[in-house]
Amino acid sequence: MENKYANRKRAVLLLLSAIFISSMTMLNLLGTSRFLDLSFNLLGFQIPVILAVGVLPYPITFLCTDIISEIYGEERASELVWAGLVVNIWLAIILWLGGLIPAFTTNNSVDADNAFMIIRSLSLSTITASMIAYFLAQYSDVKIFHFLKRLTNGKHLWLRNNGSTMISSLIDTICVISITHYLSKSIPLPEAKTELEALFLLISYAYIFKFIIAILDTPILYIAVKHLKKYLGMNHQDF
Repeated sequence: MENKYANRKRAVLLLLSAIFISSMTMLNLLGTSRFLDLSFNLLGFQIPVILAVGVLPYPITFLCTDIISEIYGEERASELVWAGLVVNIWLAIILWLGGLIPAFTTNNSVDADNAFMIIRSLSLSTITASMIAYFLAQYSDVKIFHFLKRLTNGKHLWLRNNGSTMISSLIDTICVISITHYLSKSIPLPEAKTELEALFLLISYAYIFKFIIAILDTPILYIAVKHLKKYLGMNHQDF
């Protein structure tokens, strides 16, 4: 029985880590390659929401670290943060080398080579910003999560989930958008605004999106933790 639960714990940790790492990779590769218009009408008012496509998979990373923090503890969550940083660095190295080595081109592959160089140019600036923002945000998320857990004696999972995610998401959003903009100038800024006003709007759009997702994923976290603890043979704790 003990071996069965140990195997399950390893498998679940591996799956959560894989989702986390793949989400980070998508963020860095897709990054600012495309911006999405998610604007909507609310009570007659047009609410503008402009997001980089790389933002879409990012909220899931906080859900993964929160589940790992709750079930496996602070040490395992911190290890995952470091592993993600190594993945960022490795991805940057491959993109950098891929641009240095001469390309094999034919009449049919010229566009493909140009596409790679465009992705490389956008991704390297995104990865640079992402590495700084990632480490600050994810490390803060883990530390704040466990600080709130100790403060509440292990109760109120919703508080440490939302509190840690909302603070760390703000850190990440400010760093990624501002650093990417000043490094690559690849972010399309809203018209008729000063540079700082436009950056503030984009940061606000991205943060509001992450804020809403953080609230919506709270019941998902409760359900996941409840069933995973049962599946892994762990004692029930008051959330």
